[in-house]
Amino acid sequence: MLQKLLDETMGTLHKVTERSPSGLHMHETGTVFQIGGGIARVRGLPGVTSEELVRFPGNVMGIATNILPNEVGIILLGNNERLAAGAEVRRTAREVDTPVGEGLLGRVIDATGRVLDNGKALRVIQRWPVERPAPAIIDRSPVSEPLETGIKAIDALIPIGRGQRELIVGDRQTGKTSVAVDTIINQRDKNVICIYCAIGQRGSAVARVVDTLRKNEAMENTIVVVASDADPAGLRFITPYAATSMAEYFMEQGREVLIVYDDLTRHARTYRELSLLLRRPPGREAYPGDIFYIHSRLLERATHLRDELGGGSLTALPIIETQAQDISAYIPTNLISITDGQVYLSPTLFHKGMLPAIDVGKSVSRVGGKTQYPAFRSVAGDLRLSYSQFEELETFARFATRLDKDTRATIEHGRRVREILKQGEHHPLRASEQMVVLKAVNAGLFDRLPLEHVEEAETAIQQRVISELPELCEQMDAGETLDKPQWQKVLDVAADVLSGFRREEQE
Repeated sequence: MLQKLLDETMGTLHKVTERSPSGLHMHETGTVFQIGGGIARVRGLPGVTSEELVRFPGNVMGIATNILPNEVGIILLGNNERLAAGAEVRRTAREVDTPVGEGLLGRVIDATGRVLDNGKALRVIQRWPVERPAPAIIDRSPVSEPLETGIKAIDALIPIGRGQRELIVGDRQTGKTSVAVDTIINQRDKNVICIYCAIGQRGSAVARVVDTLRKNEAMENTIVVVASDADPAGLRFITPYAATSMAEYFMEQGREVLIVYDDLTRHARTYRELSLLLRRPPGREAYPGDIFYIHSRLLERATHLRDELGGGSLTALPIIETQAQDISAYIPTNLISITDGQVYLSPTLFHKGMLPAIDVGKSVSRVGGKTQYPAFRSVAGDLRLSYSQFEELETFARFATRLDKDTRATIEHGRRVREILKQGEHHPLRASEQMVVLKAVNAGLFDRLPLEHVEEAETAIQQRVISELPELCEQMDAGETLDKPQWQKVLDVAADVLSGFRREEQE
């Protein structure tokens, strides 16, 4: 009788009731009439809202996305092998959420909180929505503090600030992930929470990253959020938003957070796949019309909050993959316009062995030197301009048969600078270790040293300065400005080390 009464009074609304010890509970349900490709099309659910979680048999969850007059398009977050047309769908009246909190540090999980590292179950206290509005403009502070990557070419020439969004862009196999992982490793003793978000990566690639972080003792302050290429498209789509919610939990406590999205090319392709299956109109390169919006609403959540709101920051390093060095393609240009600069990795430099393969000419940080320590800015101030001029001069010098003395000296100096900017993988450097060698190369101390000895001499200078001038190194690491006599002490030590290399060369 109750069911009949409900049908008569609520018309086309599909409701079912369940009897429980406390009484009757009413649930709104619908029926699957088509399923496949990670998408379900459902009739019924007249009261469902956009982005609401719905439940299928077997506890498979989905997100209501396309809400049309006669049907609802649902993105599945789980395996749909056991689902078929005719299955019942039930509303949950809650939005998609993800676990947040200190208990996630050091763990490998997916966007829903499922543990992937064979460890013990999570103790989740809070769950936050994966989609949250970006902080208002009035709640943001200027980006003024540096986020040290430990990579000389970036910290000196393309400085990144806490709260900035810096794109890492390049062809496949050019070292994009290595740059991001080295940045995470460099935060291990800087009280910065790190989140590595893998989107559509192979399981073996993610395992290598986790192993690298553990070997370098950087996993304790890191959360790895994974949606592998074997996971449903819906899970891959929500993963970066879930990872950002985890990061915002720490940011709103006044802490510094770094998040890496690896990579947003696969995320865009996942959204294109889902949109085409949902029969949305395709646009350029078959991407839907709102492809710009899905990334802008994600990256706008990275910011530096005002002191009144805790002063926390969220720095984003999205990674994007180009095809044949085409940074003017659709998705790369979208992300370049959203972010505050880009680090471009060149396959040409990579194949020449210039690692990290950062193309200084195509890379830029729109925040710039404002985020550098004064001591670092005094060292690297003119380095970018002089290095760009050297690269241009070297290109034209190939066509010249005779070069004057000054041109030859400029080219030889530039080659030493380029050699100094080389750096081994997973070997980030302290600010003082970078400054002492950059100061020495700027002063021309390396100009008479053969190129094959530059790396060895660089290491020797770093070790000698750290052992003989520890107070000055502490000042540099703290961002304090050094006066001329203090810099002269550093140069004297560097000159003494290099004189030993020259004697050995003469002998």
